Amino acid sequence: MALAITDATFDEVVLKSDKPVVVDFWAAWCGPCRMVGPVIDEIATEYDGKAVVGKVDVDANQEFAAKYGVRNIPTVLIFQNGEVVGRQVGVAPKKTYTDAVDALL
Repeated sequence: MALAITDATFDEVVLKSDKPVVVDFWAAWCGPCRMVGPVIDEIATEYDGKAVVGKVDVDANQEFAAKYGVRNIPTVLIFQNGEVVGRQVGVAPKKTYTDAVDALL
C-alpha cells in the first residue's frame, strides 16, 4: 500500500528521501483518481525498498499541492533528491509511472 502523505510529513517523507519518490495527488470524490489509486498501490508493493510511493489527499492537505501547481487530479509527481523530475496529469498506464521510476534507479 502507498503511504498516506500529509502536509506535516511531506518534507520528511518526500523532500528528504534518498530514494526516488512517487506522489499521487488525489481526492476521494475524483473518479479518475480511483482508477489510478490501485496502480499506485501496486507500484508501492513492487518497488518496496527501492522507491517511496505515497498519496496526498488534496482536500485535507493543500499546501504542497499548491506549491507544486497541482490544478488537476490525479497528478503524479516523481521526486529525486527533493526536486520534481517527472509529472503525469490524468490517468496513465502503469508503465508510464514505472518507467519514470526505473529511469532513476
